[in-house]
Amino acid sequence: MQEQGQYKIHEAAVTDRDPGTRSLDAICINESRLEHRWYHSLKYLAVGVLFGILMVKAEVVSWFRIQEMFRLQSFHMYGIIGSAVATGMLSVWLIKKFRIKTIYGEPVMLSSKTFNKGQVYGGLIFGLGWAMTGACPGPLFAQIGTGSSVVVVTLLSAVAGTWVYGWLRKKLPH
Repeated sequence: MQEQGQYKIHEAAVTDRDPGTRSLDAICINESRLEHRWYHSLKYLAVGVLFGILMVKAEVVSWFRIQEMFRLQSFHMYGIIGSAVATGMLSVWLIKKFRIKTIYGEPVMLSSKTFNKGQVYGGLIFGLGWAMTGACPGPLFAQIGTGSSVVVVTLLSAVAGTWVYGWLRKKLPH
């Protein structure tokens, strides 16, 4: 490790992962080599809390709003999801066009992914779970923060599902 100002930079590459192979995977290949002091994470906590408040105020975490969406009774959630998709598309286009780097000067590498049937199965399972529980993984913590303690079961189920996927990953269609 090399000290650079208040940051530590890892010089050793990750030996168990080949960047060429990893670019074909769904795992992020933009792993930073910087180590920050613990209090640098407080900015992420602050943004997360503000984002949670925004989600609650916009009624994105409302079970009733989610049920309205799946019953095709309201445009509210479709408008929010559509604006998020448009923002994401614009952001990726800008990152590619201007070769934007991280605030620490590291290049952002975006690799193209190929479509496969596993994504359809995963999307169906995700949507089914979303419709049944009225929660997707993003707003789970905001729902818990609003006092919906029963959502802890959904959170534990999401963690268990992620663990099962990791365990069966090599056997699944990718």
